[in-house]
Amino acid sequence: MTKQDPVGELPLLTTAELPDGTRLPVRALRAPAPERFLPSGSGPAPGPPPAPAVLILPAMGTPARFYRRFAHQLHGEGLTVLTVDLRGQGEATPSAAGRGAPSGGYRAIVEEDLPAVVAAIRDELGTEPPLHLLGHSLGGQLGLVHAALSRRSGGSSCASGSGVDGVAVVATGSVWFRAYGPLHGPGLLLVQLLIAGTATVLGRWPGTRLGFGGNQPKGVMRDWARQVRTGRYSGKGSARDYEKALGTLDLPVLAVSVDHDSFAPASALDHLLGKVPGARLTRCHYTAQEAGGRLDHFAWTRAGGTLAKWVAAWAADEELPGRTATGH
Repeated sequence: MTKQDPVGELPLLTTAELPDGTRLPVRALRAPAPERFLPSGSGPAPGPPPAPAVLILPAMGTPARFYRRFAHQLHGEGLTVLTVDLRGQGEATPSAAGRGAPSGGYRAIVEEDLPAVVAAIRDELGTEPPLHLLGHSLGGQLGLVHAALSRRSGGSSCASGSGVDGVAVVATGSVWFRAYGPLHGPGLLLVQLLIAGTATVLGRWPGTRLGFGGNQPKGVMRDWARQVRTGRYSGKGSARDYEKALGTLDLPVLAVSVDHDSFAPASALDHLLGKVPGARLTRCHYTAQEAGGRLDHFAWTRAGGTLAKWVAAWAADEELPGRTATGH
């Protein structure tokens, strides 16, 4: 697929429905099922396992449809690819804009929404295909937290197909202000105070109007601001210790930084990965030369052909083509 090719909407696969009325549509491009029957149709025959599945988790304020081109590129590499909006965003209802906006924060996303989404996907795909999360920016951070929490509560193995089998993070990192150095850290610390205060007073964050993060539930921005200040992940009202869970995560993790990404510099990714010392880490950097186009925190989604090959190889537990990856 070239940059000029039209990109169609992904077909609707299912909708995760939460007890509080939240609805999260899941769209998918399914890989062809492997042939497992004898020519006579008399019974099953040995065959290849089903293709791995990758669920894309968006950045803050970014609708899932923004990733359509990259989803098609991943699908072109033989993967089943799924997209879902975070709470209050895109097709998710209720919307974070206007009256009736959801107020939930990180706890609702990682402890309620994502488990419901994964369960709905497993109902459609079955328990056999490996399921990996691929998170961009905030989606990467919360994808790691969710995987760590479900790993602790579900035991040490995902062989039952009840959880996720790995997490890829692209253009992401901790937002702890000290990870941004003495030049940018103090400004981030000031910004989070203004954002948290505004969200508290208004009951939501009108980011579309104010130019940062899109419209967000109050709880998301308050939890985001807390992580800016403290460097620790937590969800208001949760009984779970997110940091402790991250410390026990032992899943495969693919961590990809990109050229010209001022929102997620290497130091921020370092801080995030330092929270998952037990992860089976593959880390690499995506350059504009490899992409064949301009890169930054968002532009990689439109120049992701080579990155899609890396993700497909990683999901299949193979060496990344043309790369010498480094771990912890």
